[in-house]
Amino acid sequence: MERMWLALALSWALAVLMGPPVIGALRRLRVGQAVRKEGPARHLSKTGTPTMGGVLFLVPMLLTGLLLGGRSVPLWTVAGTTVAYALLGAADDFLKVVRRHPQGLRARYKLLGQVLVAVALGYVVMVILGEPPWVRVPLVDRWLYLGAWYLPFLTVVLVGTANAVNLTDGLDGLAAGTAAIAFLFYTFVNWQAGRVDLALWCAAGVGGLLGFLRYNWHPARVMMGDTGSMGLGAALGAVAILSRTELLWFIAGGVFVVEALSVMLQVAAFQTVGRRIFRMSPLHHHFELAGHGERSVVLGFWVAGALLAVVAWLAWRGVGW
Repeated sequence: MERMWLALALSWALAVLMGPPVIGALRRLRVGQAVRKEGPARHLSKTGTPTMGGVLFLVPMLLTGLLLGGRSVPLWTVAGTTVAYALLGAADDFLKVVRRHPQGLRARYKLLGQVLVAVALGYVVMVILGEPPWVRVPLVDRWLYLGAWYLPFLTVVLVGTANAVNLTDGLDGLAAGTAAIAFLFYTFVNWQAGRVDLALWCAAGVGGLLGFLRYNWHPARVMMGDTGSMGLGAALGAVAILSRTELLWFIAGGVFVVEALSVMLQVAAFQTVGRRIFRMSPLHHHFELAGHGERSVVLGFWVAGALLAVVAWLAWRGVGW
């Protein structure tokens, strides 16, 4: 248990110490956030805020998690997946803010890279680690055999989580705080299950994100960018897969799931009947346009994330409602 708290504290300290020099360097390089014109008007004031700040929690998480977690295959698999997705996000950020390409990395290339990394992760899980293609169903405590469908399912979990976190990163502190809650949940789940390496990785994730929030809380001095959101989503998705709690993630990460669903429902409704369900998607923008302040929306989503984490914990422990 002491190692877990040490991982959290070290990662937090590294993120806090890295903040001023990294933010300063991003300012000098003019790596500023480009705000979408179709977004809420109040967000235009964020134009030029340094982005690609995800390194402030990714680097501490990687260094601390790998230093304390050892050389286990699951741990290095999660780390490799995180780095691969973070690099995809960095390429997207580079094209947007440096090369001034509004769309960044083309969606098909981004998706192709995400799927290829997911397939590599599936190879490690099923071949190197020899995990059977079963998925544990929460509450009923049964295992569902997927067979050949396990790899597509794993791919959906990883790619879906990465993109859901990316969509949630629309308000100061929203994605970082919600992800910190999810990492805290997985810290205790993996610790209780005896997966010390993954527990230490998740504890380092909590610490890094708390340190990042020092600079990302409204009004944010730095944004995580796609570098951070893609890497963060991959880290959470990979942990869910390696800990064999893929279906449980849909509860523990329910905020991210709902954010992604709000976008899909909005697009589907507009294309089929020509009307919108929400004032704007993702869902956090709907609440903004309904008159709620940014901090209020973020805190509300944090509370929802914490409640869902408790529900997921009860489901994992086999306790009914």
